[in-house]
Amino acid sequence: MTGRMDGKVAFITGAARGQGRSHAVRLAEEGADIVAVDICADIDTVTPFYPLATEEELAETVRAVEALDRRIVARRADVRDLDGLQSAFDEGLAELGRIDTVVANAGIATYGRAWELTAEQWRDMIDVNLTGVFHTAKVAIPAMIDAGRGGSILFTSSIGGLKGIQHVAHYVAAKHGIVGLMRTLANELAPYSIRVNTIHPTNVDTIMIQNPGTWGMFAPGDPEPTVEKAMPGFRSLNGLPVPWVEPRDISNAVLFLASDEARYVTGATFPVDAGAYVK
Repeated sequence: MTGRMDGKVAFITGAARGQGRSHAVRLAEEGADIVAVDICADIDTVTPFYPLATEEELAETVRAVEALDRRIVARRADVRDLDGLQSAFDEGLAELGRIDTVVANAGIATYGRAWELTAEQWRDMIDVNLTGVFHTAKVAIPAMIDAGRGGSILFTSSIGGLKGIQHVAHYVAAKHGIVGLMRTLANELAPYSIRVNTIHPTNVDTIMIQNPGTWGMFAPGDPEPTVEKAMPGFRSLNGLPVPWVEPRDISNAVLFLASDEARYVTGATFPVDAGAYVK
């Protein structure tokens, strides 16, 4: 059986766990080889809420892709570091020979009322979730243009890239920002047959929401928030009767937008949000 990504290579940031690992595995299931990068280190403003990925988690992504008999190049890289990210991309390109799909997935979440966010929280959020996405596109685009085969670039935004959400102003600002970047790149890269789109999940069942910071956002005023206490808030966000979606739900959208099935889809804000945006 022919896979929908046979012969293609995907460059994925934030690939050590969560959505990033899920994307790597889903694309590999359909025949893609993978270049996977992750910071594999903590960021001080994030760790009060949850730990970031580890080298062992990135190694687990490698094992999962290799178990599907696909090739993978995995490197530690911080999307805030343009030179380091370029080196990781170049090494993957050299080993696997091409890059057809870019998935700018790496991101962080922290919490607080807008005027109470620290300068460090704001800066780290914009540096990772907006500038890091720009860096991810920037390191890949010249090679994709030179190859002359077109391709697909995907940015992981959020329903917070389409609407306001309380207690995450910096996150919402960054996720809106990458929509503007996507729309501009969709125009600039259309002559090269490179498509650019954003994906907009609701809450996804990963550590980014399964932590006291997010639970507290959905159970405001509770000094000891739990997932059980937050469940009514999670459910109230969505139109469909679910509190969140699974990483694979987003990965299926990534697969569609990366594949030739979406060959004429560009400049789109693609929601996988259980109806959260229209609610």
